[in-house]
Amino acid sequence: MFESWRKFSVSPRTLVVAPLVVLTLIFGGVTAVLLTSTMNSGATFSLIVGGIAIYAASAALLCRIGMAGIAELETLGLTDSLSLLPNRRAMHGAIRQGLANHDEVAVALIDLDGFKMVNDLYGHAVGDKLIREAASVLLDVCDTEAKTFRLGGDEFAICMSGPLCNTLLEGICRAILERLTNPIPVEDRRIAVGASIGLSYSTRADALDSSELLRRADVAMYASKRGGKMRCTWFKQAFDRNLEAIRDMDTELRKALLDGELAVHYQPLVDAQSHQVVAVESLLRWHRPDGKVIGPNIFIPVAEESGLINAIGLFVLRQSCRDALEWSGIKLSVNISAAQLRNPEFPIQLGQILEETGFEPERLELEITETCLVLDPVVAERSLDIIRGFGVNVVLDDFGTGYASIGFLRQFRFEKLKLDRSLVVDSEGDEGSRAMMLSSISMAQALKMHVTAEGVETQAQADLVRAAGCDQIQGWLYFKAMPREEIAQHLSQLTPEGPPERKQA
Repeated sequence: MFESWRKFSVSPRTLVVAPLVVLTLIFGGVTAVLLTSTMNSGATFSLIVGGIAIYAASAALLCRIGMAGIAELETLGLTDSLSLLPNRRAMHGAIRQGLANHDEVAVALIDLDGFKMVNDLYGHAVGDKLIREAASVLLDVCDTEAKTFRLGGDEFAICMSGPLCNTLLEGICRAILERLTNPIPVEDRRIAVGASIGLSYSTRADALDSSELLRRADVAMYASKRGGKMRCTWFKQAFDRNLEAIRDMDTELRKALLDGELAVHYQPLVDAQSHQVVAVESLLRWHRPDGKVIGPNIFIPVAEESGLINAIGLFVLRQSCRDALEWSGIKLSVNISAAQLRNPEFPIQLGQILEETGFEPERLELEITETCLVLDPVVAERSLDIIRGFGVNVVLDDFGTGYASIGFLRQFRFEKLKLDRSLVVDSEGDEGSRAMMLSSISMAQALKMHVTAEGVETQAQADLVRAAGCDQIQGWLYFKAMPREEIAQHLSQLTPEGPPERKQA
């Protein structure tokens, strides 16, 4: 109710003053009528005196009850109902007051890492209790040194003003991160959550308002997330320049998708024993009109950030299925991003593409990374179950660089494991890396998974992974990525062993 008044620019106090004015006008009108009437003057005087008494009592009661209610509404309007912390409006007021009273103000924006997973696993009731416990942790750490606010969702803020507030606030944030290394008790559970923190700072000379300070803290918070989470980062002007560059690239990328500047190339995979091409992997290329070629390592993160990755991913999947139709018996591998796998509509879209193109599901392999599964395992497992129901195989890509464990591999039941290039390269000269590669291959074989070694560039690496038990080999030693038109000539011939210069570029 309080917020609805503000929406129409009506002060809560007006709701008390307005009835009082109306009551005064009515009393004044009645008094004027009585004074001009022909009634006995004594009776008129008695009526007026009685009216004044009633008016005074009514006005006093209205003011007392109304103003008390307004004070309560003002407090409610500045308080978050779940955590009982001051809310976003209160934070803006505190920052404005700090800028008015002091030369320095610092703001920290805190976003809980992994909170969405808590809601998905345990439900929103547990999530709400976790928010209250997290608020208690922040209040405990901040004590009386800083003011704590909840902005909504899993976002909190801390504000400090006065000399050295930036140094003091950073110390408080690091203490919060230290506290969050321990799980938070919620009922009979102990739930592990982290935090990404962004900090911004202003002096009176900077003349930054509360909205700009919060925006800068938000930008810095996302820099903390991209940097690995569980850290605090101060805002830098370079962050804004990066955001502008990302926005420009996003605009160009959307145009590139519409104008056909994106092209799908294919890198063949060979059988480790027969040396024959048995599969191809789809790799996206962006050839700009100015002749520059932008690598996927640059534009894919931008597409993931903006949400364009879903449209690009469907384009690659559809184009790859169409191109691979003519390559009978050859498997097709297509990379799927974490954003696509989190999209509940993706399995449906995949089914539509398979039906539309007529591509055999058994020939399709979707490559996903460990990050896709760690970020949202519940949604990922649900989507993968539907995908497998179509007959499509699922491949774990870049194995050896992340979090996968035996339990993790058993849970998601991959049909194939792709050893990361770094593991293959390091194994050539490092015994520890070689032992890790051998144990990974043995584990995959025990779980009835096929194994592919990617990034093979030398004959020595090829001999090593073949002897270790890999089923397929991928790398520049055999083939680089090539356009669709060049694939067919390599499918029916064996790939001889030899130096890289003898292979197709």
